[in-house]
Amino acid sequence: MKTRILAAGGAVAVCAAALTGCSGGAEATCTNDIQNDDATRVTVWAWYPAFEQVVDLFNDTHDDIQVCWTNAGQGTDEYNKFSTALEAGSGAPDVIMLESSQLASFALQGGLVDLTEHGANEIADEYTEGAWKDVSSGDGVYAIPVDGGPVGMLYREDLLDEYGIEVPTTWDEFAQAAQDYQDAGAEGVLADFPSNDGGFTYAMMSQGGAVPFDYDASDPQRIGLSANSDEAKDVIGFWNDLAQQGLVATDDASTTEYNTKLVDGTYAIYVAAAWGPGYLSGLEDADSDAKWRAAPLPQWEAGDPVQANWGGSAFAVTTQTPDDRLDAAATVAKEIFRSEEAWQIGIDEAALFPLWKPVLESEEFAQKEYSFFDGQQINSDVFLEAASGYTGVGYSPFQVYAYDQTAEELFAMTQGEKDAATALDDLQTTLETYATGQGFELAD
Repeated sequence: MKTRILAAGGAVAVCAAALTGCSGGAEATCTNDIQNDDATRVTVWAWYPAFEQVVDLFNDTHDDIQVCWTNAGQGTDEYNKFSTALEAGSGAPDVIMLESSQLASFALQGGLVDLTEHGANEIADEYTEGAWKDVSSGDGVYAIPVDGGPVGMLYREDLLDEYGIEVPTTWDEFAQAAQDYQDAGAEGVLADFPSNDGGFTYAMMSQGGAVPFDYDASDPQRIGLSANSDEAKDVIGFWNDLAQQGLVATDDASTTEYNTKLVDGTYAIYVAAAWGPGYLSGLEDADSDAKWRAAPLPQWEAGDPVQANWGGSAFAVTTQTPDDRLDAAATVAKEIFRSEEAWQIGIDEAALFPLWKPVLESEEFAQKEYSFFDGQQINSDVFLEAASGYTGVGYSPFQVYAYDQTAEELFAMTQGEKDAATALDDLQTTLETYATGQGFELAD
């Protein structure tokens, strides 16, 4: 039986106070240079690539506010430190980078400021509908969007051509392509189903019409859970049928082996978010003969496109920010990635996908050519439509737990221990038990 490995962001447990590196906040040492010592200093935790350049740009263009940046770790590492700071009542930064899926959890803990009182809604129209929904709950806005993960399909054109496979546009065509690829004698498989990656799993569910979570921060003790809806069972059953026939792999994402297989020809197709191209191009051991292209995500109904999102992050203001720094902290959250200059760095140096419309909808971004894809304009061809068509999803205030339990159930499923319907029924029972045990009331 293969070892179970949860993807990054999967297991977030509160780190013990004895662990080193769990402190932060206003007294933290700045990684960057401060340009004006007399300005209000706002502490920030973030792990974006090339972020120091963005910080320097902000500090150079703001005389009254200076960002003091610390990389407190990526994903789980940062979340552990933030959870510890919230429990301790001190140690959090003024502004923190969080994945959108984590906002409900930290808002429930009382860790995030509702930014509607600091002008957030005044800039709502600068972002896509889905991006803004992902940082909102009820009437509250708990972060400012930065980058997103609209989903498309990256594929090895050379491999599909070699075996006579047309690029699938529907999931039915995808399943047939998987069979045809195997029948043609391909050494690898069409794609991988990384059941340990909750972001991928729930993106696929949402595209299929599933709404696993219904949560509103204005009624924080009530939650709707539908992890075992017919729509969810249809999506997961589709992938499991392919897996049980050996037509797709079931390798865990975020492992060295998985990364190698992404680029050595083991998978002909990589269902990926908009950050996938940057991820791929940074991997070693790539097949030198590979010819990559991008295409839209296959659809369940031809002619009725439904988009999905996998990942994405935002800047939130923490409730440990002193009152005299709240406005400055909100300004940092709103403005640090609210310029074309900042986004030039984010796109070119960090491979981020912008959610700020002035850049997202610019001709320059649409027509950007990517050498990894032989000059293809993947934004205009794939990801811009995916971003504009994404309307947002709901997350639970215990999303990490949900991801972990989903991964465990789907692992049992791919190992043949249970079918998709049973796995999701068991998941629903587990989530309901956990929710009521945590004091939540289940919605009808």
